[in-house]
Amino acid sequence: MKRLPVVLALMFAVFVTAGSMLFTVDQRQYALVFQLGEIKEVIQEPGLSFKWPMIQNVRFFDRRILTLDSVEPERFLTAEKKPVLVDSFVKWRIADVRQYYVSVGGDEMLARTRLSQTVNSGLREEFGRRTVHDVVSGSRDKIMADVQKKADTDARAIGVEIVDVRLKRVDLPPEVSESVYRRMETERKRVANELRSTGAAESEKIRADADRQREVIVAEAYRDAQKIKGEGDARAASIYGKAFGENPEFYAFYRSLEAYRQSFGNKHDLLVVDPSADFFKYLKNSGKGGGSK
Repeated sequence: MKRLPVVLALMFAVFVTAGSMLFTVDQRQYALVFQLGEIKEVIQEPGLSFKWPMIQNVRFFDRRILTLDSVEPERFLTAEKKPVLVDSFVKWRIADVRQYYVSVGGDEMLARTRLSQTVNSGLREEFGRRTVHDVVSGSRDKIMADVQKKADTDARAIGVEIVDVRLKRVDLPPEVSESVYRRMETERKRVANELRSTGAAESEKIRADADRQREVIVAEAYRDAQKIKGEGDARAASIYGKAFGENPEFYAFYRSLEAYRQSFGNKHDLLVVDPSADFFKYLKNSGKGGGSK
């Protein structure tokens, strides 16, 4: 019983020593084992590992893809010396943890600064070789691919891999946007005026053509109507002539009746003529005809 505390103390010491000798590497991490300040081992596989207590220590580094996002848009000049505001982000990860530690001391902030300088330099170079139109809409994919390739080559020197470079937004500064919008507005107004002028000219042309067609149609209709009317009058005269030619006396009598009707169409009409005139020929003879019957 007197030895029990000693045994417990020894067991505790063994557990503590064993705990300090073993460590676990997560699948999302790299592990560097240092011995007296120098890198002794690089552990890339997850699992349980061993180190000597007191003389060895372990540091862990994230092996996942990390994001480097710019806080404020960067200002770059295009080939026409026009400024643009560029908002971008970078996807990166540690590819060689030993080189990463040797180059930046395992300091992630220092690595981010180095990467930011490398990417910004590449973007500045790419934007300086292209026009505003190219960087805004024409060559964005090409810019991102070229910058990613160049930045990855430089980043390998510090044990880092550039997975992707993306441009989130490329805008013109407010002072440049204003002048661009004014030019766009002027151009749109010019095009609108040209379209209005063209439309007015086409409208006048269509209206003149319609008026001409209307005049032609009316003239042709009047011509056809006069032709038909003339043919009708000629046919009527022919019929009348044929009918009255068979009995001239009846024709003369009919014409006289028409003359009487037109002369005395109103009860207030007054006509002064000689009673012996031919106008009253049939009126004077009407009594005789009635008496003979």
